[in-house]
Amino acid sequence: MHLLTNAAWFGGSLMGAVALNPAARKGDDAQQQAEIADEGWHRWGPVQGAAIGLHLLSGIAIVADNRRRVAAHPPTTAAVVLKTALTGVAIAASAAAYRLGAELGDAQRADRDATTGRTARLLARRMETLQWATPAATAGLLALDAYLGEQQRGVAGLLDRPSGPLSPSSRS
Repeated sequence: MHLLTNAAWFGGSLMGAVALNPAARKGDDAQQQAEIADEGWHRWGPVQGAAIGLHLLSGIAIVADNRRRVAAHPPTTAAVVLKTALTGVAIAASAAAYRLGAELGDAQRADRDATTGRTARLLARRMETLQWATPAATAGLLALDAYLGEQQRGVAGLLDRPSGPLSPSSRS
């Protein structure tokens, strides 16, 4: 559940930055562009919100289940602290992008005068940078999850010699 919800959070944010937001700019005017982007984000918003909520709940459950390992194993402790901080960054970036996107849509739909045009351009420039913060942070979370998962594995790999009745070393 934890990885799946992070994947949804990452994938939806990345899709927005790579596809939805640029596609919305193909609209005929600023108002139509705002409507296209709003429609896409309003459809995805409940899925993303559920993914974030379930991600947080499953993360709490994982930490509770592994509390001894988190407390006693310094590399795990460091990774969990970093993961917690990165989760906070991802939540803040998601919330800021949501708020800024709403402001941008309002500015694009407003009657155009010199002030609203400048405001819309300023917000659009901020959004161009901010829209990449959530996929970057959630990608970091995926990397940390992989790291934490690998910590739990025993030594295994191509260099290990299997033992047992069918292993090459036992057939001689």
